[in-house]
Amino acid sequence: MSRRNKELPLLEHVTIADTGAEGMAVARVDGLVVFVPFVVPGDEVDVKLYKKKKNYAEGRAVKFHTLSPLRTEPLCPHFGVCGGCKWQTMKYEAQLEAKQKQVRDNLERIGGVDCSQMRPILGSENIKYYRNKLEFTFSTRCWRENPNDVQPEQGALGFHIPQMFDKVLPIKYCALQQDPSNDIRLAVEQYAAENGLSYYDIRNHTGLLRNLVIRCSSTGDWMVILIVAEDNPSEYMPLLAMLHDKFPQITALQYIVNAKFNDSYSDLTVNTYAGNDYIVERMHTPEGRELQYIVNPKSFYQTNSAQAERLYSVVSEFAELRPTDVLYDLYTGTGTIALFLADKAKKVVGIEYVEEAIEDAKQNARRNGFENTAFYAGDMAKVLTPEFIAANGRPDVVVTDPPRAGMHEKVVQQLLASQPRRIIYVSCNPATQARDLQLLSTSYDVKRIQPVDMFPHTQHVENIAELVLRS
Repeated sequence: MSRRNKELPLLEHVTIADTGAEGMAVARVDGLVVFVPFVVPGDEVDVKLYKKKKNYAEGRAVKFHTLSPLRTEPLCPHFGVCGGCKWQTMKYEAQLEAKQKQVRDNLERIGGVDCSQMRPILGSENIKYYRNKLEFTFSTRCWRENPNDVQPEQGALGFHIPQMFDKVLPIKYCALQQDPSNDIRLAVEQYAAENGLSYYDIRNHTGLLRNLVIRCSSTGDWMVILIVAEDNPSEYMPLLAMLHDKFPQITALQYIVNAKFNDSYSDLTVNTYAGNDYIVERMHTPEGRELQYIVNPKSFYQTNSAQAERLYSVVSEFAELRPTDVLYDLYTGTGTIALFLADKAKKVVGIEYVEEAIEDAKQNARRNGFENTAFYAGDMAKVLTPEFIAANGRPDVVVTDPPRAGMHEKVVQQLLASQPRRIIYVSCNPATQARDLQLLSTSYDVKRIQPVDMFPHTQHVENIAELVLRS
């Protein structure tokens, strides 16, 4: 830390006023906006600054004078050190209010959207154990919450410390995934310690154990993927055997050898040690049909399964599909939304950049007996052309669920040109959604708006907007 930062002041008796970006909270001191993590609106604290610019500063709370009535006890013993779930100490009702405000502020300020018809945010029925996927990292470089703690000899198995690519916090308990997730991780950690299995050193690219991925589904299936950096079966096969024997709940036990310099495994071979090479997820449409989705090791699937079903039900309601409609599902992923709506349309066309995801979508369509779907892989801005629309039919309704960056301007222009009567825009980033809504406002009016909380205890929020073509 520089001398200048060491001399930044201590701000005393600061009242936290609001929630802010990236899970931070906000205070205002003599015209200066101060961002502080791990505090709750209404807390009165002393703040030690560690960064100061002309118009804002960042600091950490070093003393609490008054605790906010919005406070609650954290779910996790690692709160404040682990980078996730920054809102754990805020009551859930207050979290929902903050997320609703985030959506409203972005839509009104950036998009010029009338939010008078915005519905109350749809909260998650489960605020613990709601994730169906967690990915842990092995590292020789352990981050200790207490400097006096003894560092495990082999290193740490857990989550990366924010902004520190090589430091991993050893996780003893995580409230994000149901049992036996914690037991599986701890069993792997214990086996590695007892048998001298080395952890991966990200700086020197040495060591055996690299990542551990745990996925589960509403059907009771469990997938565990062990990722190793060295192809040394005599060392990792007994570990897989232990998991197979100790956890009969695991229906798909797999391993990947990743000797690359990065953690991505989308281009690597997945080997099945025992069980299936997939798990099965299911959803129920508002009409009562059960859909089954194959989830492979590389598949994207909404990480809050129960809440995803509720989100898709709102999309179905807003779409108001007719039996003669052609529906386009942009950024379709593995076709979850497309298939959720397919019974209500004449034809469904899904487009997605990732080829493997499109293959999953086709497989899921076959599994559920749909014959009115067509899926295409490619860059959205290049695939969605007048020629493509001429070949597949002009869309009556479009559902779009783009990544955080929002839609490419060419995609927006093509939607304006094809003029579907209704666009249902699902977004994980209300700011880029608001930008796109403003671009579409030349021909469309925003009607219903439904925020949805997919990730309790975080600042993230999904939002669904219904756009109707002006006559």
